[in-house]
Amino acid sequence: MKKYILFLFLIASISFSFGQNKSSVKPEFKFVKELINYGKVEKNSNGNRVFEFTNIGQSPLIIKDIKTSCDCAVPKKPEAPIMPGQKGQITVSYDTSKIGGFSKMITIFSNAKQSVKRIRIKGFVVKKNKS
Repeated sequence: MKKYILFLFLIASISFSFGQNKSSVKPEFKFVKELINYGKVEKNSNGNRVFEFTNIGQSPLIIKDIKTSCDCAVPKKPEAPIMPGQKGQITVSYDTSKIGGFSKMITIFSNAKQSVKRIRIKGFVVKKNKS
């Protein structure tokens, strides 16, 4: 009877340890910055900024979709999977044609450990200086 209980305990332990390893195999984002502050930018100036990240997981990272909190910020995702250890970029183009402050959320949907990831941009658009 003791051998039977010991055998069941051993099987349960092995099953539990394999279950734990599966979650660590998933891809994972590590961003250089999760917030890009444009600071003060002139009206109609270049609104492109780049979020850089690394896949620190154990399997390919696939970005399925990216949504923004408004149409004034347009994201561009990598089309190819980001392999473990590789770097990737998400480019965001903000429309700087309107004067005033902004703070926008960018939501990333992927196969990563954290399947929904949020990053942000903020800044203030000012009138052009007349020189």
